[in-house]
Amino acid sequence: MKKYSLVTGGAGFIGSHVVKLLVESGNNVVVIDDLSGGFKDNIHKDAVFKQGSITDVEFVQEIFSEFKIEYIYHLAAYAAEGLSHFIRRFNYNNNLIGSINLINSAVNNKVKCFVFTSSIAVYGDNALPLEENQHPKPEDPYGIAKYAVEMDLENAKKLFDLNYIIFRPHNVYGANQNIGDKYRNVVGIFMNQILKNEKLSIFGDGNQTRAFTYIDDVAPYIANSVNIPEAHNKTFNIGNDSVNSVSELANTVKKILKSNSEITYNNKREEAVHAYSNHSKFKSVFKPKSETDLVDGLIKMADWVKINGSRTSSSFGNIEIEDKLPTSWK
Repeated sequence: MKKYSLVTGGAGFIGSHVVKLLVESGNNVVVIDDLSGGFKDNIHKDAVFKQGSITDVEFVQEIFSEFKIEYIYHLAAYAAEGLSHFIRRFNYNNNLIGSINLINSAVNNKVKCFVFTSSIAVYGDNALPLEENQHPKPEDPYGIAKYAVEMDLENAKKLFDLNYIIFRPHNVYGANQNIGDKYRNVVGIFMNQILKNEKLSIFGDGNQTRAFTYIDDVAPYIANSVNIPEAHNKTFNIGNDSVNSVSELANTVKKILKSNSEITYNNKREEAVHAYSNHSKFKSVFKPKSETDLVDGLIKMADWVKINGSRTSSSFGNIEIEDKLPTSWK
């Protein structure tokens, strides 16, 4: 029976890059995506595409009945940390319960390894740089959901010997990103605002810092991780070491796109002021090449954006809590 790698969220940003790399490496790939944040034209032509949601238990079980799944790359998520405060039930259903549906099927079908993209959101307000040996204390429902899945994978390994690899990426940008999404991915938001001749909007004073990471510094290592025995049953921060403020990012994007757009500063939202990671553990196992410079990465993404433009972003239609919701999100 033909064996497959299953990629959830394979029509999305990071997922589409992982699918491409897997196919090019000779893997048979099944993509699951509900197209809520991804697009059909992101899906590799040689991958099998099944449209549906991981929250649908019967749909997930049908996938495993139809295909012999050896490896799972679970990248599907609604990754909007700030918005997750206001869509708590939706967040846990999509980011936690959907993940558990996959873990159950992985155990029942003897999957060899479960690769999970978590987030540095699990750390919350920890000492910097963030390190894997720190005790997570997430500050938003999105981070809570991600950490809960991490703990469940550890439990499934102990009880059922399900191998896993957990990645905690941060602030990834590049081609195939949905720049029309106003709730997440600040690089895409800035580029989209420039394309639409709008002001660049920043929450707070813009001094908050992140390590913005180009997709080519993330996707290849995720795709190849199952082939590295030393990576199994471990958790890795993955991303760039260079740290920039959001204001620095906005001005750099403006310069690259030759924009005169004004930058506006809105009320501060509930988020970590500074968030960047130590990647020593990742480097010791994966031996990565040198990271992509921010300017070089932004130029590559800008070239893609100029060709592809943006897609209209619909407002999230299921806000569960209106209290303290930022005005720009209403």
